[in-house]
Amino acid sequence: MRRRLLAVLTTLMGVAALLLCLPFAEGYARGRTEHLLLQRRSEAVRFAGLAERMRTEADRAELAAEIGRYAELYGAGVVVVDSAGATSARAGAAPGAGVAEALGRALTGRSTERLPTLRPWGPGTVVLAEPVGRDERVSGAVLLAVPTDTARRDVTVRWTLIAAGALAAFATAALVAAGIARWLVRPLLDLDRAVERLAAGSLRARAGSDTGPPELRRLRQHFNAMAEAVADSIGRQRDFVADASHQLRNPLATLVLQLENVEPHIAPGPGLAEHARALDEAERLEELLDGLLALARVESGTAEPTDQDVSHAVRHRVVAWDPVFRAAGLELSAAGVPDGLWAHALPDAAGRILDALLDNAVKFVPSGGHVTVEASRQADGSALVRVADDGPGVPEEQLDLLLRRFARSPAHQNVPGSGLGLAIADEIARVSAGRLELAANAPRGLVARLCLPPARDSRPVRGPEVRQP
Repeated sequence: MRRRLLAVLTTLMGVAALLLCLPFAEGYARGRTEHLLLQRRSEAVRFAGLAERMRTEADRAELAAEIGRYAELYGAGVVVVDSAGATSARAGAAPGAGVAEALGRALTGRSTERLPTLRPWGPGTVVLAEPVGRDERVSGAVLLAVPTDTARRDVTVRWTLIAAGALAAFATAALVAAGIARWLVRPLLDLDRAVERLAAGSLRARAGSDTGPPELRRLRQHFNAMAEAVADSIGRQRDFVADASHQLRNPLATLVLQLENVEPHIAPGPGLAEHARALDEAERLEELLDGLLALARVESGTAEPTDQDVSHAVRHRVVAWDPVFRAAGLELSAAGVPDGLWAHALPDAAGRILDALLDNAVKFVPSGGHVTVEASRQADGSALVRVADDGPGVPEEQLDLLLRRFARSPAHQNVPGSGLGLAIADEIARVSAGRLELAANAPRGLVARLCLPPARDSRPVRGPEVRQP
């Protein structure tokens, strides 16, 4: 926007400077042409007077001497003709173009009143004529071919000064326009960055620039007030969820403990089965509260993103989950995990999200299945982690449900879990400025793709390597 505004302002100022300097330049050129005409016309009038008094050879010799000295001094051409157009006296170069028109006017008793406007590129010579005698007593004419070198040099110098002044004025105006554009656009850019950060989930984002017109300063104040209200409202909601979950965990843990203590005192039969179901529901509720607390901590945005070794996290989590997969009759492998794969995300984001994805695979992939974890670097430097399985998969129309809170595929409603694992993983990816995507795997199964932004430090310190046994 700043460039567009500056382009418009400079274009307008350039046009204004051009429209101002052109009349000045043209006016000076016309004035210098008039000055040359007046100077040389006075000489032509003097020569016409000598030609009118010419009666004898002595008068003719005096006229020839006068026009000869003039032609030698100014480099001009002078021709005196009679009423029939025959040459009476000549000195210097012969007049060139424009002679016929000027001579015709002079022989009818009219002097040259206007010359072509002199400009740096020409004309190099102008012709003016003065009648000898007046009215019906016109007996001839005096023609002057006047060189315009000096006059055109004066016009060139003055035009150069006008152009230099116009350029200086334009440069000054452009600097002022740049300052004005910066003054106008800076608060808008600051507000745009604040809106972008707020849309990305940073509730502490505020517009800090206090410059610009009063309307933009008021807009900044209104935006900050709105952002404060939104942050306060969301903060209260998150605090309520976190507080409620935390406060419910203690009595729930006590309830679970009491149910476990009661179990030895229940006789075998229907009562024992109901007790087992009650204990399972209590433990499921405890898992649900733990998930809500984890989600509230992620959404609070208290942790700052840092550079982390994705390669190390992937290898470490695969090693940690390998016994769990073997106990479930599944095969877990890491393929194509390069060294030095770093990302900028929430602390241990890659490990936490990978835990959620692997936990999801353990629950839903049947025994005998295979889960593959891959990692690679994208063209833009971001880190891509891919978890693919060959399980039953999920219909394409239900894929969007998997990242929602408490949402499950209709075919897996009875599988243990809170329904928050993938939602928490998606929220961690989003707060880290990354993304988590789920898609169908070929020929069957589910594939999850985690993309995290590249590390800020170009040479981060490497963490310890963890290798698969």
